[in-house]
Amino acid sequence: MRLRSLLFVPGDSEKKFAKASQTAADVLILDLEDSVAPAVKPEARGIVAGWLDRAGEVGAALFVRPNPLDSGLIDDDLAAVVRPGLAGLLIPKANGAEDIAEIARKLDRLEAEAGMAAGTVKIAVVSTETPLAMFNLQSYTPPHPRLVGLTWGAEDLGAAIGATDNKEADGSWTFPYQVARAQCLFASASAGVVPIDTLYANFRDPEGLETDCRKARRDGFLGRIAIHPDQVDTINRCFSPSEEEVAHARRIVDAFAANPELGTIGIDGKMFDIPHLKAAHKTLAAAGEDG
Repeated sequence: MRLRSLLFVPGDSEKKFAKASQTAADVLILDLEDSVAPAVKPEARGIVAGWLDRAGEVGAALFVRPNPLDSGLIDDDLAAVVRPGLAGLLIPKANGAEDIAEIARKLDRLEAEAGMAAGTVKIAVVSTETPLAMFNLQSYTPPHPRLVGLTWGAEDLGAAIGATDNKEADGSWTFPYQVARAQCLFASASAGVVPIDTLYANFRDPEGLETDCRKARRDGFLGRIAIHPDQVDTINRCFSPSEEEVAHARRIVDAFAANPELGTIGIDGKMFDIPHLKAAHKTLAAAGEDG
């Protein structure tokens, strides 16, 4: 499952789902949480269930963002959407791996009732939306078998700690959110799951999005949340290795394969060791190659 571009779709908008379905997003996140008003949530569950029944018509994998575990709404959400066509869940406001284990137990039962193979529904987590979550990021290692990715968020965390803003005058994150971003990246690497950067709010700023995506990929993120269909192509381009990067990674992998007894290899006058080999494998995986 590729988690390069993940596009949010409000769960109560047929028009937005139709538009999102025409993009090249790897994942559509069908939202039952913040983008749906409380009074409309029951109706939205039925709408999302209908979209899942049409999953074969959509090129993207379909995830659902349910309401948080402590909301009193998640059981109704899951009962409506755990059905063939559901590829995964994006869990908001999780406090740590214990929350994911509890949700996974619910999925075990609901998958069986729906006639789905055990473990079909994967889980990605918004891992930094509560203060407690910031102290529990290490709990995702070792990862739950359903866990495929971690992302981070700033708005709910800011509300929880009483911040008046999360950006500097130049648009960069203030220090608390730099910490959240970095810790999500480290936790993802520790767990061996995909690190997914948070959304870029200004969907009318494609140049800013591209610059920010390239920085994210430089730092180690492998994908990004999108909040508008126009962001998808930029995200896909920025998080896909270039032909030159793929060719270089292939040379490194092939050189080590031809010399398994060596821990360091010279290529074009430069020395490469095992960390370079690991990075090359990741580059090939991002390009869809076996490596």
